[in-house]
Amino acid sequence: MTFWRRLAAQVSGLRVRLLLAFALLGVTTTAVVASGSYIQARTVILQQAQDAAVMSLTDQLTKVYPIAELPPTQGELDNLAQRLSDREGFAVVVYRDMRSQGSDPDPLTPELRRDVGDGLIAWQRVSFDGQPALLIGTQLRLDRPDGTSRPSGLEVYSVRSLVPEQQSIDRLATLAWLTGGLSLLLAVLLALLAARGVLRPVRDLGRAARRLGEGDLTTRLTVRGVDELADVARTFNDTAGTLERQVGELRRMESDARRFVADVSHELRTPLAAMTAVTDVLDEEADHLPGDAGRAARLVSQETQNLTQLVNDLIEVSRFDSGTAQLALDDVDVAAAVTATLRIRGWGDRVRADLPPGVVARLDPRRLDVIVANLVGNAFRHGAEPVSVRLSADPDWVTIEVSDQGPGLDPEVLPHVFDRFYKADTARTRSEGSGLGLAISWENARLHRHGERHGSLVAGNAPGGGAVFTLRLPRDPADAGGAR
Repeated sequence: MTFWRRLAAQVSGLRVRLLLAFALLGVTTTAVVASGSYIQARTVILQQAQDAAVMSLTDQLTKVYPIAELPPTQGELDNLAQRLSDREGFAVVVYRDMRSQGSDPDPLTPELRRDVGDGLIAWQRVSFDGQPALLIGTQLRLDRPDGTSRPSGLEVYSVRSLVPEQQSIDRLATLAWLTGGLSLLLAVLLALLAARGVLRPVRDLGRAARRLGEGDLTTRLTVRGVDELADVARTFNDTAGTLERQVGELRRMESDARRFVADVSHELRTPLAAMTAVTDVLDEEADHLPGDAGRAARLVSQETQNLTQLVNDLIEVSRFDSGTAQLALDDVDVAAAVTATLRIRGWGDRVRADLPPGVVARLDPRRLDVIVANLVGNAFRHGAEPVSVRLSADPDWVTIEVSDQGPGLDPEVLPHVFDRFYKADTARTRSEGSGLGLAISWENARLHRHGERHGSLVAGNAPGGGAVFTLRLPRDPADAGGAR
């Protein structure tokens, strides 16, 4: 399929279209000019041959005019035909039902005889013995004593070969074909030159656009000439320069924002540690405090925990953004690791787990714990029980599916599930978590790689309802002996 797509692209390319356009223009122009010249020359050649033959026949008839007596004998008809014949052709003389001898086959046509019988000088091009010929006919007239003349009924026909003229016409046709071929060749050469002149800057522009799209913002084109393509090159350079400045400014602002978040997050850890210590004391004394004081103590403790979680998540995100996040790989029994994650958070009895033993993979156990905890916690908060966790594996991948029986994810929400701080319900001013859990899980999945294979985390909906999150982590085939 790729071959045919490339072939179609080449056939429909600008070079082919230029070649076809120039070739079509050359062929059309040559055909029109050559055809017009050929038809005009052919007409002139045949007209000259026809006029010369008519004049020759007229001159010869003056030598035998007038007719002595009528009706002529057969010998007189044959003698007259012989006198009118020469090396360029022969004559046929007809008087009523009599005809001179020596012409076989009969070259006369009914149309020509009818015109001659009406007293006209007529001619017609015919094929005689497989060769082109000009047939000319006229009727001799008899002089009267009063100076007038009348038709004699004696018809004279001259048959002249047009082979020399046909050869001249054939040479013209051959010359026209040669001219057409040379014109087509010239048109193709001009098309190649034009295509080279036009396509070279177009190809340069295409390569520059690809480099620019790949992130090389220093790409510039060499401006040649003052034509439209030069204007395009200058516009491209101006656009690339503006884009480079704007992207540089955005990168600087983004770097400043990341640095600010990282710095603030780290600076908050120290006061948060002190606040956490205080809230731990308040938690112990909350049950002994009266009314509103107890509720306030518990609220402060919960909000401090939320703030601590948010700061920890921001620090984790800053590591991903700066490229400093590293994996601490170990050979992990995946089923045991997932079971430990559920048990530590008190979800062991609330989750339907399908975790076949013996699935070993080289992973970062801490990051696997973060991913599974975020997915299961998200299912409890936004879905509905029962929540299921299913483990499967093959020689190349370890797959963990976390599903629930809730309403599922809205199609408009799916593309943004892993966006940072994204809220499906814009009316909510607060979320129950930091809003970074799924984003961090996605980054942790992508951080795992084996060769060219990256881990992935995908959100979707089950056919029967409920959201499904599918985690796939690459696996070293050497660890696949225990896969089930």
